[in-house]
Amino acid sequence: MRRWQHKVNRPSLEPVTSFTAPDCSERKRAALAGLAAPTYTPNGGAFLKPWLDDASSLADAIRRGEIRSADVVEASLEAIGNSKLNALTYLDADGARRQAEQTDARIARGEDPGLLAGVPILVKDVEDAAGWPTTHGSLVFKENIAAEDSTHVARLRAAGAVLVGKAATSEFGLVAYPSTKLPGVTRNPWNLERTPAGSSGGSAAAVAGGLVPAATAGDGGGSIRIPASYCGLVGMKGSFGRIPCGPRASIGQLAAVKGTVARSVRDAARWYDITSGYDPRDAFSLPRQEGWEAGLGTRGVKGLRVAVAVDLGNAVVHPEVRQIVSEAADVLVDAAGLNRVDIEVSVPESGITWASAGLPSLVADLQDYWPDCEQDLTFEIAFAMRAAPTYRAKHGARLEKFRVEMNEAMADLFEKTDIVLCATSPMEPFNAEGPMPNMVGEVRVSPYNAGALTIPANLSGYPAISIPAGLSESGLPIGLQAYARRHEDAVLLDLAQIMELASHWPKVAPNAPV
Repeated sequence: MRRWQHKVNRPSLEPVTSFTAPDCSERKRAALAGLAAPTYTPNGGAFLKPWLDDASSLADAIRRGEIRSADVVEASLEAIGNSKLNALTYLDADGARRQAEQTDARIARGEDPGLLAGVPILVKDVEDAAGWPTTHGSLVFKENIAAEDSTHVARLRAAGAVLVGKAATSEFGLVAYPSTKLPGVTRNPWNLERTPAGSSGGSAAAVAGGLVPAATAGDGGGSIRIPASYCGLVGMKGSFGRIPCGPRASIGQLAAVKGTVARSVRDAARWYDITSGYDPRDAFSLPRQEGWEAGLGTRGVKGLRVAVAVDLGNAVVHPEVRQIVSEAADVLVDAAGLNRVDIEVSVPESGITWASAGLPSLVADLQDYWPDCEQDLTFEIAFAMRAAPTYRAKHGARLEKFRVEMNEAMADLFEKTDIVLCATSPMEPFNAEGPMPNMVGEVRVSPYNAGALTIPANLSGYPAISIPAGLSESGLPIGLQAYARRHEDAVLLDLAQIMELASHWPKVAPNAPV
């Protein structure tokens, strides 16, 4: 295993070509103008270095009046304009500047704008920000302008965050890598030939690439944790309902959660302080808990039982990944004083069931446009829509039966242990353009192997976190994943902080901004 080193081959690649916004109403035209590959006009001409530490340290410095939000935002805009990551689908430079100036004015008056005061952030492009396009990474929705903020985004605004633009996602958040017809291929800042993974790939690439210190993300099958793993970040998938999905929260498959990809554990904890808590527009949202950041390191994890099962009993894991994760698990077990238990870890194989669970919501999104929109869709989404007519009630019944089986299996497992450690992804980051590899080492695998380590947390509602574990021989980040019981998110944050202090992983990719 390579320790944290900043040695990465970075090929020179041209930015992905943008598309031209269509004719539409003036309001839509103004919003859609930002959908082209983001361009930047310097405001003053001087080069400004973007903030490469965590979001919390930046917010605190801005709140103390040591740094102006306007300068930080200007630096982020310059980094975005020079970036080769193709991490954004929309940029609102003027709006970001106005927000930053307003933040600086509030601080000058002695006000505290909040826990993310003046910090530039991106919003994943499956989530609504008022007045901006929500395209879901699809040409079909390129003119879809949001009327209001999601609850998640509204709480971030209220905490003082400066919204800069939208982060690229795989189409409808259902594909394992963000390579779409809108806006194109998103690239990993550790190596531009590789993917940051999906579906929160734009968010992870931008945060690790030094463009912004924070971004929203979502996880319906690993879409926070796997991009975090591939980009060397912290990826917290909370207990189901921790962060509300309102307004108009759908029932759906009861698997997807909101969150962030973070440069530090305290950023992930502070994100909870800002965004978690009950929302009457989400019937499954959990009651608010206070003190996520303040309580870091106080949960008394020493002596907790831990089972280390790199493959979770059902995945084919690359030998190099297995070694890196095993060594990182040893470090965490020793540093945290955990009590290792030797038990069999096995959860039901869930890939096919998980994939079919998302089909009804996809049909709901596209039924008014299909089949006329087929040529505008990626291969994977078009294939799913062609398969949709074969979906029957028995498939829904199978999902309900499987969900019960998964819940029982997880409950049985956590009667024998308090923590499970495994890999986040079976393999290192693959080619940015795809396709998903069908080989792991010398073993042929199904398409569902990629999510075999992460999907169980989604179907059961359990919390799980991806923590940077080390680098592959190719110089690419590998993630260690920890599971805990439902609602024990705080235990995972404490474990992640212990690993953070023991490993000293970098907060951004080498040579950031990229």
